[in-house]
Amino acid sequence: MSENCIFCKIIDNKVDCYKIYDDDDLIVILDKFPNNIGHSLIIPKKHIENIFELDDGLCEKIFKMVKKVACELKKNLKADGINILQNNNEAASQTVNHFHMHVIPRFFGDTVEIKWVNNKFSDDDFNLVLEKIKRGF
Repeated sequence: MSENCIFCKIIDNKVDCYKIYDDDDLIVILDKFPNNIGHSLIIPKKHIENIFELDDGLCEKIFKMVKKVACELKKNLKADGINILQNNNEAASQTVNHFHMHVIPRFFGDTVEIKWVNNKFSDDDFNLVLEKIKRGF
């Protein structure tokens, strides 16, 4: 646990939340600052800052829960779609340094905006990046 982490405080019952699910490893809550109604967060109870520190076993459990939450949101809120988001480090807009997954129900006509710019790169750029990444596999 980290004393200054809002998610650790929620896990430790020091801050109120709208709890959907709770077990030994994970907590699932409604985001108090949602992009849309039903916006849910899947949070490991162990303080893990980002995906780079996440072990494979917990990663598998988290992604199974992501699917469960997405299916429940789609079924029970009649969502037209689902966004699944996860940010790592400040440059990627991570604002709480405790790993978490966002599951956001989407509805036709909603006001949620998740945008990025499609950049163009040369074949040389793609091949250089491909060489660098493939080394680790």
